[in-house]
Amino acid sequence: MPELGIMPAYTTRWGRAYRADALDILRQLPTNSVALVLTSPPFALRRQKAYGNVPASAYVEWFWPFAEEIYRILRPDGSFVLELGSAWNRGSGTRSLYQYELLLRLCQRFHLAQDCYWFNPSKLPTPAEWVTIRRTRVKDAVNIIWWLSKTESPQADNRRVLVPYSRSMRRLLRDGYKVARRPSQHEIGPHFQRDNGGAIPPNLLTVPNTRSSDEYLRRCRAAGVAIHPARFPEAVPEFFIRLLTEPRQLVLDPFAGSNVTGQVAQTLERSWLSIEINAEYIEGSRLRFPDAVASSARSGSAAG
Repeated sequence: MPELGIMPAYTTRWGRAYRADALDILRQLPTNSVALVLTSPPFALRRQKAYGNVPASAYVEWFWPFAEEIYRILRPDGSFVLELGSAWNRGSGTRSLYQYELLLRLCQRFHLAQDCYWFNPSKLPTPAEWVTIRRTRVKDAVNIIWWLSKTESPQADNRRVLVPYSRSMRRLLRDGYKVARRPSQHEIGPHFQRDNGGAIPPNLLTVPNTRSSDEYLRRCRAAGVAIHPARFPEAVPEFFIRLLTEPRQLVLDPFAGSNVTGQVAQTLERSWLSIEINAEYIEGSRLRFPDAVASSARSGSAAG
């Protein structure tokens, strides 16, 4: 774990959480030191949120300094996974292109390894004006997740994220099949009868985000600290941490919020660093870790 010139807000066996501007920490990290940067920065929303966000028109320039540092600190075989929600143009039922403008700029430095999508079937029907009042749009329930890399061959292994076989595939493995060319012109050879322990997942993650009560929420309420309003369900970072890293490698979230990424990384025995500028969100995230030691307890001084 790299030593930095700022005291972490808290530490655990596997990680450190910093209360700071992300750029201040990123600039201190060694070059080629991080296996995975996985983050969900503030979206370019029309309404200002409590955790802060910039308008779509300024988003690319705002984000670019972070992208430059992320590129520098990634290992040559490292990955940058960016989950970014959509935005709608003000006063219009049309979509902002800010995500795609950012992607095109990012691909001046990074390779686009794959575009992935998070489908949240429990998402509320938004934008309300166009979906529930005028009824001229359908519910916006998919967020884009860009998987970017420094090279064309980043570290990855889809055998770490296999999903259970379907009933029909289990039957095929049990009973066998006739090797032949299908009507689609795909040739189904004998290798399809090999049991690989599970099916290769698609690039669409179906993960509901419905939790109204979990340990994080209960502990925050009991401690009287602010609950971060935009939290990853654990299954989203878990998928990418498993796919793109090995145990003990370093995972970084520069816009950590409630630090779900750090919690999942620790569960999977990856080292982690998280950065969050909001003091209350940092305090709430600490409650995720039974082994967390606050800096004030270790050094007698508060984190910066």
